[in-house]
Amino acid sequence: MKRFFANPMLTQEYDWWWEIIKQDFRKKSSELGKRIEKLEEEKIQLGLDVDIQTLEAKKIRKGKNKA
Repeated sequence: MKRFFANPMLTQEYDWWWEIIKQDFRKKSSELGKRIEKLEEEKIQLGLDVDIQTLEAKKIRKGKNKA
């Protein structure tokens, strides 16, 4: 007597579950993409702030040396 085993990958419940997992993955991926963009913008701003502070420090040093 042969037995038939259904592949769990082919059941309707699995399809429903897999679709939920894919949607959740897309949502989290999108959220992480937005966070990465925001962090990159903040990194650029911080870099500019550091450059400004470096220039100001150089001006102050030059002013002290001349005085």
